[in-house]
Amino acid sequence: MLAIYKKELRSYFTSMIGYVFIAFFLVIIGIYFTIYNLLFGLANFEYSLSTVTFIFILLVPLLTMRLMSEEKKQKTDQLLLTSPLSAGAIVMGKFFAVFTIFAIVMAIVCTFPLIMSLYGSVPFRTAYASIFGFTLLGGAYLAMGLFLSSLTESQVVAAVISFIVFLFTALMEGFASIFPTDNKTAYLVFSAIVLLICLLLYRMMHNFTIAIAAGAVGIGGLTAVYLIKPTILDGSVIKVFEWLSVVSRFESFSIGILDLSGVIYYLSIIFLFAFLTMQVIKKRRWS
Repeated sequence: MLAIYKKELRSYFTSMIGYVFIAFFLVIIGIYFTIYNLLFGLANFEYSLSTVTFIFILLVPLLTMRLMSEEKKQKTDQLLLTSPLSAGAIVMGKFFAVFTIFAIVMAIVCTFPLIMSLYGSVPFRTAYASIFGFTLLGGAYLAMGLFLSSLTESQVVAAVISFIVFLFTALMEGFASIFPTDNKTAYLVFSAIVLLICLLLYRMMHNFTIAIAAGAVGIGGLTAVYLIKPTILDGSVIKVFEWLSVVSRFESFSIGILDLSGVIYYLSIIFLFAFLTMQVIKKRRWS
């Protein structure tokens, strides 16, 4: 894993992508920090962070688009697939490399509340709780970007797909609010989600039987609930989308609450997408 980590980290700074990511990230955060905290005199740094969550949609695809797709395009993935390294070591080495670049940004951001303290009293507890939550949020997006990069050999396609998926996660609660709350709509929405999951399974595993079986179980279970007790589905779309929303979990951190459920949620997202990426690699290794 260490060899993969060093190789990936070195490649980001030899290709300028790492420098560009760090520079743009700090510039955008710096603009909001200057306006809200220095010019307007707000003592709460968390206000600045809560307004720049959109930055992940714009910049994380730039960082993750090449992680796996470039290996496929240049056929260097064959070296990885035939190496004695486990799929877990490959994935975690790449993930920790991009997370290190993001951690450099957050280490610099940690100095912002200290700068503010030179001009007055600063609530450090809420400031650093928001920084911690922001770091977890970034880790979740990086894990998602790593997985999406493993699905294609084109960096451009990986970046576009990541942008669309990240944008959807940011607007998830808004999308949920436009759906009617009746059980029939919930049944149709969840059925569509099951079909998308089946399509993703087929894209990952290239196994039609598993995809069909998963679809049959999912649709069958939904149909049984809809026919036996449809009231369970009333308003469930909004509840599920709110629970799944990656950005909404950051709200508690942004007000200074070190939310244990939020920490577990973000770590679960990181683990889930790292695991899915491992399955993609294992499938390619044995195909």
